Amino acid sequence: MQRKASAVWKGGLKDGKGSISAPGGVLSNTPYSFTTRFENAPGTNPEELIAAAHAACFSMALSAQLGGANLTPESISTNVTLSLEKLDSGWTITASHLDVVGRVPGADAATFQKFAEAAEKGCPVSKVLNAKISMNAKLEG
Repeated sequence: MQRKASAVWKGGLKDGKGSISAPGGVLSNTPYSFTTRFENAPGTNPEELIAAAHAACFSMALSAQLGGANLTPESISTNVTLSLEKLDSGWTITASHLDVVGRVPGADAATFQKFAEAAEKGCPVSKVLNAKISMNAKLEG
């Protein structure tokens, strides 16, 4: 299985502009720039897309873990905070923190925590990130 995406950048680093596209259609010449990436201007950036991918991947991985124990979640809500820092070696994604809240009939907090930890380790996006990954997992009743 392969997934594809593309980007085009025109101009210098600070005054240039780019666009991101992917065949799925959600990203179609979606603009990004220095200011959307490094100055919190409105718009997307590569790190935001990685955070979204991590949240989506983890949520599915947790559903799979729970399903293996015959537990079906009503909902899994995952928010990811990705940290981008300027180190001596250059800009680096240094951390990805997951805040997850699940509604899972029949699960207790310890079981939910166990499966959340397994999902974090098994999630393909977690595996590709060379960063510290932390998590708060909460089961709602």
